[in-house]
Amino acid sequence: MPTYSYACTSCDNAFDIVQSMSEDSLTQCPKCQGRLRKLFNNVGVMFKGSGFYRTDSRSSTDSSSSSTPSPPSTSTPSAPATPAAPAAPAAPASPSTSSS
Repeated sequence: MPTYSYACTSCDNAFDIVQSMSEDSLTQCPKCQGRLRKLFNNVGVMFKGSGFYRTDSRSSTDSSSSSTPSPPSTSTPSAPATPAAPAAPAAPASPSTSSS
């Protein structure tokens, strides 16, 4: 459960209290019944080191190519990606015999 800090606007009483996030905020000072205000401090979580940014897990070549598209390749590959089917042999022409 988080710890919240409060300060009284009347008597300057400042204190911390552990409350669940679903509980309502305190409104009255426990000493003088004055009005309380919630104090906001720095968050207790700090992200240091690598791995917290999008570019930390990528190499320099990957990040540069992903931001700008590369032009299409105009070179032809030396070998086809799929082997071509062998050509079927041509059928010999049959002599037409015509009887007249």
